[in-house]
Amino acid sequence: MSFFNGLKYKLKDSYLLWVFFIFLVLSCLFIDGISDGGVKNSNVNEPAHYFIMDDNASSEALEVMAGIDSLYAKYALLMDSDNGRVLYEKNGHEKAPMASTTKIMTLIVALENANPDDIVTVSSYAASMPDVQLNIRSGEQYRLGDLLYSLMLESHNDSAVAIAEHVGGSVEGFAELMNIKAQELGAYDTHFVTPNGLDAKEHYTTAYDLALIASYAIKNPAFCDIIKTPSYSFHEQTKGRSFTVNNKDRFLTSYPGAIGIKTGFTGNAGYCFVGAIDRDGKHLVSVVLASGWPPHKMYKWQDTTKLMDYGVNNYNMKEILADKTEFFQIPVEKSIEGGSVTPYVNENVALLLSEDETVAYDIKLPKKLTAPVKRDSTIGNVTIYIDGIEYKTTPLYAKEEKRLITYAYVLKCIIDRYLCVK
Repeated sequence: MSFFNGLKYKLKDSYLLWVFFIFLVLSCLFIDGISDGGVKNSNVNEPAHYFIMDDNASSEALEVMAGIDSLYAKYALLMDSDNGRVLYEKNGHEKAPMASTTKIMTLIVALENANPDDIVTVSSYAASMPDVQLNIRSGEQYRLGDLLYSLMLESHNDSAVAIAEHVGGSVEGFAELMNIKAQELGAYDTHFVTPNGLDAKEHYTTAYDLALIASYAIKNPAFCDIIKTPSYSFHEQTKGRSFTVNNKDRFLTSYPGAIGIKTGFTGNAGYCFVGAIDRDGKHLVSVVLASGWPPHKMYKWQDTTKLMDYGVNNYNMKEILADKTEFFQIPVEKSIEGGSVTPYVNENVALLLSEDETVAYDIKLPKKLTAPVKRDSTIGNVTIYIDGIEYKTTPLYAKEEKRLITYAYVLKCIIDRYLCVK
């Protein structure tokens, strides 16, 4: 039976017909009001804030910090390289010269912008570099990949300039590439002038920026292969002069789990070192700048050991937000299904924490929602704070779907219920 035949059959009496149509008109007006309200006001309710504190403070914190604060370095920082979180700092955001730790960025830029099999022709300017040298000669040719070992294992300043001129066209052009990369990594208080770190007025960084750069660098397997190499031999391409370079990074062989990275020294910078370890699932980067001047060559190793010991002994991996964690339900208005939706988080958050650090959660969710609400749509967020410092904000999603009540839906219900028309 068709809809119209069914309607005629059910509504033979004119009085009932008028009542039915008046009911439909009123229903239409009512539902239109609901629909308009849903469009204008849907899910824009003032969010509610729920602040939850997880306090694990330890009475041993001050004692631990007292030991690490006795560093020789004027600038120091310890970072969790997995997420860039600072675990300790001493003047970590103050600008300072960084000597040959500059070469960390030199290696990054060379690896990302050139082929290790390129042939580098040495200029007279590169051959004239002072202090630590490979003693390359003007006009000689070297494989770029070989010079990278010279750069990092023995910190040769002439090799650094030869690399820079080949990759960047000039020292100035290469410095521009270095500065562009620094900005990309968030090292906003860093400016490079030279590829080797020799003292220059506008050549500076911070312990924090240098830790960011190093954390990025050690994620590159080619970078790590070079800095962990104990010894490397190669030869000049035209006349065959042979060379062997040996790794001068004492930390590499003296600290369990060490993977480098780079020493440095100039008269202005003092002794510097950037270190990294991979140990027990912990990936730490340390920076010490101005860690003494001659004859205190050993201070940088002592400072680095203190920093790494602090990280290894006092920080452990903890899950602070489990994947699929559900939060209190949010009521949904004007939905076909009725009821509420359940907010949930769609990632696992874990990081290195010490016993004295406090974790807090700021949960932002609306007090109510208005249909429609799509399943897995974002309906709020939770911000995680570590010792009052914002660490991460992650979205909260709707577990269920809620459809909006519409005129068409209500009309269908009326017809199905009262007219039995299918």
